[in-house]
Amino acid sequence: MLDDDGYFGESVAATYDESAAGMFEAEVVEPAVGFLAELAGEGGRALELGVGTGRIALPLAGRGVEVHGVDLSRAMVERLRAKPGGDGIGVTIGDFATTRVDGTFSLAYLVYNTIMNLTSQDAQVDCFCNAAAHLEPGGRFVVEVGVPDLRRLPPGQDAVPFRVDGGRLGFDLYDVATQSLTSHHVEVVDGRGTYLAVPFRYVWPAELDLMARLAGLRLRERWDGWTREPFTGESRQHVSVWEKPAR
Repeated sequence: MLDDDGYFGESVAATYDESAAGMFEAEVVEPAVGFLAELAGEGGRALELGVGTGRIALPLAGRGVEVHGVDLSRAMVERLRAKPGGDGIGVTIGDFATTRVDGTFSLAYLVYNTIMNLTSQDAQVDCFCNAAAHLEPGGRFVVEVGVPDLRRLPPGQDAVPFRVDGGRLGFDLYDVATQSLTSHHVEVVDGRGTYLAVPFRYVWPAELDLMARLAGLRLRERWDGWTREPFTGESRQHVSVWEKPAR
């Protein structure tokens, strides 16, 4: 249910880390943190848009990077605060597409498809402009996001399953006319079912590049993943880095 915390209220926050356990594994987190720490630079400051429960912010701070987060969900941030080192992460509650915080940063970043939580093109453009406004000259903006999976759509259908696991079912429903998708989650525990639908807006790499140009940023590099595999026509995700020109 949508509330003041958006789609990541208490009912989602309470089990978020467990439901996304694979994304918290060291082999997933460490390459991302290493990549971001390198870009932040020694003595740099990093701004995480959609900081959530601190999956990336906490280990990045552990590398000596000063991290500030923005997130709409107080429930998610409460989980961050409860973790070791959580009180050392500054957090501003608000919409990460428009919320401003004090100071400038050498790095701003969005991970794990979070750019798609902004469900209109205007909001995604606003997010790029907001990130650029926070960056110091020469600063970088990083986005990790999937490539739209339209090639996996069965002929004549508009849904793609992403989870079929015992009592859990997940599928994405695409609307190619509006470039929107809705992730549907069904779970049955002890004979009782729960259902959650979360809307997203999928976005193409070239579209993101245009958003960056509108914000005064330029593409610096694009990879298939955090360990810098080449991005190709077969890639199902990408990590892209845009740079704010130095004065």
